[in-house]
Amino acid sequence: MKIEILPLIISLVPAALVTFIAIYFFRLHTTNEERRRRFILHKENQKQALPLKLQAYERMVLFLERISPGKLLTRMAPVGEDKQSYELLLTSTIDQEFEHNLTQQIYISDECWNTVKASKNATIALIRKMTLKEEVDSADKLREVILTELIEKGAPSDAALSFIKEEISDIL
Repeated sequence: MKIEILPLIISLVPAALVTFIAIYFFRLHTTNEERRRRFILHKENQKQALPLKLQAYERMVLFLERISPGKLLTRMAPVGEDKQSYELLLTSTIDQEFEHNLTQQIYISDECWNTVKASKNATIALIRKMTLKEEVDSADKLREVILTELIEKGAPSDAALSFIKEEISDIL
């Protein structure tokens, strides 16, 4: 009986070896196919996402331009002489513009979004700081002081605009 098992084992070894090699190559093939499909899907998604990303960056540039104090003051004239009501008008306009563009953060990098938020907050802080100055007693004087500050130090949104331009050049 021992003699009959030995030829059976000897004939099963090559069959088992061929089976294991076939399974190995089958798994290798299916893994490569899966990677290829993922790559193609990723490439297709990138084609569709690029216009959305560029549009989001465009919207952020527009937002930063609109909240730039020089342009904001030109667009938003004071309603009366009260500096606090003018400050409130300016800051609420900035907040509304920001809220209108909240969804764009999905398409831009976290670092870029944080830069945009910092620019918005710095612009609001600038307006509030200028309102607290003693020489500012009216809305027109507030405008004048903010514009003078811009001439001396530049707009807070300038750094964010430069950052966006740099990030866009990396994408393209």
